[in-house]
Amino acid sequence: MIKPGPGTLLIAEPFLKDPNFMRTVVFLCDHQDEGSFGFVLNRAYEHTLNELMNNLDELKLPVFYGGPVQMDTIHFLHQYPTLIPGSFQVLDGIYWGGDFETAINLIRDGSIDVAKIRFFIGYSGWGSGQLNDELKENSWLTAEATKKLVFHRNTDEIWKDALKHLGGDYEMMANFPIDPQLN
Repeated sequence: MIKPGPGTLLIAEPFLKDPNFMRTVVFLCDHQDEGSFGFVLNRAYEHTLNELMNNLDELKLPVFYGGPVQMDTIHFLHQYPTLIPGSFQVLDGIYWGGDFETAINLIRDGSIDVAKIRFFIGYSGWGSGQLNDELKENSWLTAEATKKLVFHRNTDEIWKDALKHLGGDYEMMANFPIDPQLN
């Protein structure tokens, strides 16, 4: 296990029952004493970008449920720091935020690959010490993120692939039933 920090994946342990995070993978963008935040990578939201925002009719892009905090905000991760000003580097090759209008215009004119940008509604947040407590309770497994996992083409496979990324005994966990009592 690695210590949490920017660019860390939080992989929900197989039996975590919290409905917000069951079988999720969260990409941490920041982790400090005051708190932490990131985005759930593998839970598609029921609406597309054009359904959530005005004047984006042609942009029927998927939006992901970033987490239960501030569900009235849109965030994005991308791989275009030189094209989207105001971006923050989270990990080598993975950036958070930046100028939203510029990002939209770059998508519209075909300058960026939509597979290298991902939109989120809301975010996952933890107050001071909260995430560390959850890690001590073994609610999360940690791994270093990769572009392949963050921008995975098949979001339904991210949780399993993240466990496989850890290797060893964790690979077997990918096949555990949600409720072992039903097995």
